[in-house]
Amino acid sequence: MPLVASTPVDRMTGPYARRRWALLVLCLSLLIVVMANTSLIVAAPDMTLDLGLDSSELQWVIDGYTVPYAALMLVLGAVGDKYSRRGGLLAGLVVFAAGSVLGSLADSTGLVITARVVMGVGAATIMPATLSLLVATFPRAERARAITAWTATSGLAIAAGPLVAGWLLESHAWGSTFLINVPVAAVAFAAALLVVPPSRAADPGRLDLVGGLLSIVTVGALVYAIIEGPHFGWGTGPVTAAAVAGAGLVAFVLWELRHPRPLVSMRLFRDRGFTGSMLAVLLFFLGTFGAIYYATQHLQFVLGYGPLETGIRLLPLAGAVFAGAALTGVLTPRLGVRIMVGAGMALGTVGVLLLTGVDTGSGYGDFLAPFLLLGFAIGLSISPCTDTIMGLFPESELGVGGGLNDTALELGGALGIAVLGSLLATSYRDDLTSAVGDRLPPEALDTAQDSIGGALAVAQRVAEDPSAGPEAAGQLVAAAHDAFATAVSHTSLVNGIIMAAGTVAVLLVLPRRSRG
Repeated sequence: MPLVASTPVDRMTGPYARRRWALLVLCLSLLIVVMANTSLIVAAPDMTLDLGLDSSELQWVIDGYTVPYAALMLVLGAVGDKYSRRGGLLAGLVVFAAGSVLGSLADSTGLVITARVVMGVGAATIMPATLSLLVATFPRAERARAITAWTATSGLAIAAGPLVAGWLLESHAWGSTFLINVPVAAVAFAAALLVVPPSRAADPGRLDLVGGLLSIVTVGALVYAIIEGPHFGWGTGPVTAAAVAGAGLVAFVLWELRHPRPLVSMRLFRDRGFTGSMLAVLLFFLGTFGAIYYATQHLQFVLGYGPLETGIRLLPLAGAVFAGAALTGVLTPRLGVRIMVGAGMALGTVGVLLLTGVDTGSGYGDFLAPFLLLGFAIGLSISPCTDTIMGLFPESELGVGGGLNDTALELGGALGIAVLGSLLATSYRDDLTSAVGDRLPPEALDTAQDSIGGALAVAQRVAEDPSAGPEAAGQLVAAAHDAFATAVSHTSLVNGIIMAAGTVAVLLVLPRRSRG
């Protein structure tokens, strides 16, 4: 067998001998893509202080990655189908590493956001390539287990991102959280050449360029509106973006229905298994990513855990993902997709609703059960959905299938963080204003209302002010902690209602005997 994998998958006479090594490389590539978002959760406070970021700038440091990531996945998946899926993976790793280097060297807000955008483009190339290569490389009988491992890797990244970032921040500046991606990407690049076989569609035809452009405009405008509107108000920009997204969606559907070789066949949505699985991925990640986002902030800002301590306390979530993934691999063939996805979403709903009990007296133990349930639910639900979605695409469109699956995932996560984050911020701001609004000067009040991190920074300045002192600072800290805990409780109630309604909707859409 040659050192470099050079025989295309479609020319092999039997299952690829190195397919498990190939899976390891694909999971490693996926790991850094997901970690790029989760590691920023614990790096954000240091970055905010160092660069003097306001809430809008911090939001775009986070979401500069999300917009190109979500908008480009579908098109880049189709490009990989036509030209080379492995080539797409390799190119994505190079772009991702370049963005990471830029981020590690950045000393201004604009450069950090630019670096995140470049990383988002790389991630949009990597993500659908990993899934399409996995499906192309593994025979049907082994594919569900491989997708389960792929899904479990996403869960591992949720905890590994904060853990690795926290470890680095113990002795290094926040730029190190970008730089850690570079050696991992280099290893994945070299290993992909050795063990990941070339793959492309046998008869791809011409790319649907108009459909691709419409998909980029639609998803990009939608994600922009989702980010800007809830956080900063529905002004001209977000409203225009929402209108563009709506018009773009209508134009995309009409174009795809008439095109002889569409980017995405609209007829797929007649399949209840496909539509229900797409809906489940979107709604499930809306609820779980939103909950992890604000629960992690509570661990840091209210319970006072450092970055590394926060990462360690997210490890049970990752372990629960693996447990759920292992169980779904055994039970889905017996019980069907509908039962497994419904059970997973129901458990996730319970996990979110448990967070409604959070108050200022809550400790880490009050978050452990929700983390375990959310992790177990992710492992239980997502791989059956992904297997169902990918199973409906022919070999020539695996990249498109991976792009659709991953776009639903990313849209759900973006919606969860934006919408639930906005509800959290509104509740926090209202409670804090009623508690200390008449005791702080306007400028200090604005900073404290902006975020709990801002309130703690104001409290530190108050403690150093001879006219106020530690007692006044302590009162502000207590008020901020109480307001944030209340906000977590209120937001979790809304999140739980959304997830419960989503569970019912998914169960109504999925057929009784889905593919398992």
